Amino acid sequence: PVRAHERKGMEPMDRNELFDKVAETVAETMSVDAEDLTPETTFESLSVDSLDLIELVTALEEDFDTSIDDDRLASIKSIGDAVDLLSQNL
Repeated sequence: PVRAHERKGMEPMDRNELFDKVAETVAETMSVDAEDLTPETTFESLSVDSLDLIELVTALEEDFDTSIDDDRLASIKSIGDAVDLLSQNL
């Protein structure tokens, strides 16, 4: 898969593209089916604990070549929250 930072020089991702990439990363990291994920899917519903969330955020940071402040982790409750946070950092 093309990592977001490999897209430099291309048009910025729209929200749907960003969601698709986040869902793909969540699916790979949490061993779930990306097609079952929506922006409203909560990490709690996926049985993601705090260590899983840190692993996921690390994967997202690598995929999107960005950094997410640790104090923002508590605000990430759903895949939509992750998309919102990443869209602010890109």
